[in-house]
Amino acid sequence: MKANVYVTRKIPQPGLDLLANAGLDVEVNPYDKVLSQEELTKTVRGRDGVLCLLTDRIDDEIMESAGAGCKGFANYAVGYDNIDIKAATSRKLPISNTPGVLTDATSDQAWALLFSTARRIVESDRFMRSEKWQGWGPMQFLGADITGATLGIIGAGRIGTSMAMKSVGFNMRVLYYDIQANEELEKSTGARKVDIDTLLKESDFVSVHITYTPETTHLLGEREINLMKKSAVLINTSRGPVIDETALVKALKEKSIFGAGLDVYENEPKMTEGLKDLSNVVVCPHIASATTKTRATMATMAAENLVAMLQGERPPNIVNPEIYK
Repeated sequence: MKANVYVTRKIPQPGLDLLANAGLDVEVNPYDKVLSQEELTKTVRGRDGVLCLLTDRIDDEIMESAGAGCKGFANYAVGYDNIDIKAATSRKLPISNTPGVLTDATSDQAWALLFSTARRIVESDRFMRSEKWQGWGPMQFLGADITGATLGIIGAGRIGTSMAMKSVGFNMRVLYYDIQANEELEKSTGARKVDIDTLLKESDFVSVHITYTPETTHLLGEREINLMKKSAVLINTSRGPVIDETALVKALKEKSIFGAGLDVYENEPKMTEGLKDLSNVVVCPHIASATTKTRATMATMAAENLVAMLQGERPPNIVNPEIYK
């Protein structure tokens, strides 16, 4: 009898093909939407394995519904704060993710947001489409200089390092904040490790790439944002709750910072009241990994992890390896 797996939302075809070619009975959520907890509880019931997304909250109740026969959950994302890892580990249930594959795509998106915000691209594009432009003027849409500026990286892991490496072509000074020193980053860019307050005070651009944990919730709150230069730009492609969005809206309204570029939000898919009305923020719908190649690779990686689980093997990208001890 074929193992029965459920995919909580349609993913790129290469991942689905890999599951089918492994001889699995694959069912995919037919609706292009996030399932409610009630729907998720019903659809995972009795499954041998589940391929889930970062928008799915996989808690102990969901694991209980999947049942004792479930061999694991393969998360289609790098982050896995949507999954109760402690509950999974207590059940000896493997959880996997898709690390590494979206490093360049995400750092590219951070740069796209940086340029768009600094040079007021979205704002000026909207102005052009309104047909209000009367011709060139010396004071129109003045933005921030990028070349030679100071770039502050919060979280110097894979993506933060990639973001910083790409600054070399713009002759930028790089500061970074992380628990550990990053010798590769320092050697390649001349980056200097500093405390977070120093980074915020001295940087012209602050790009957030830190892992979301209870400890990093509102890492950047009103106090921290107020440390930034009035001419500074804040970029976030990590996780929304790392920034206190209410404090950010206040700072943007008061123009105590120049602008912000966001791909993630504190209460996705909703934005904090007032954010969408501001002209000095560029907002994207969590698309940092949204390139054809990256999303397809994520799909095959998640599928490979799930197949390994179903075959009783350790998945390549296990996030709770202690279950095998």
